[in-house]
Amino acid sequence: IVEIGEWVLRETCRQGRQWLDAGLPPLTLAVNVSPHQFRRSDICALVAAVLSETGFPAQQLELEITESGLMQNQENVMTILNGLRVQGVRLAIDDFGTGYSSLAYLKHFPLDVLKIDKSFIDDIPFHQDDMEIAATIVAMGHILGFKILAEGVETPEQLAFLLAKGCDSYQGYIKSKPVSAHEFAQIIG
Repeated sequence: IVEIGEWVLRETCRQGRQWLDAGLPPLTLAVNVSPHQFRRSDICALVAAVLSETGFPAQQLELEITESGLMQNQENVMTILNGLRVQGVRLAIDDFGTGYSSLAYLKHFPLDVLKIDKSFIDDIPFHQDDMEIAATIVAMGHILGFKILAEGVETPEQLAFLLAKGCDSYQGYIKSKPVSAHEFAQIIG
């Protein structure tokens, strides 16, 4: 997984640089970092090397780390996150609400984005509990200074609810199914 993760990071930054060179607008590109990769490799050195090799701007790279990935490496997590932050990389907690993190730790992590897990979005507007959880994550995240991104938005009703609650951004099939790099460039170009 470490080698695959390194390849994904390198390819994402290479493609991002290619899009910038082609005149496309600057985008934040997000890369998932596996708990194993976060725990077992020198992610700070890898990110620095890849950014240097590709010329992709650090402030346009967002690394997504799961709650469990952060909590499994508590003794080093602040050093790693601060090392990434110093480089200018954006940091997100992926699948927020599904892990076992402590809110006491969350307020100390130098993060930018909380991503509401798709499992809380799927049943909006049909399950009141999921609506309340999503609204609470948005409100709590904003109070802590995070941007909130909802994963798996597929319907106009879900999007309307999230926007009404102040969700900052979303991803999902409502906007586009996965497409090739070429098709994506045409969509945003």
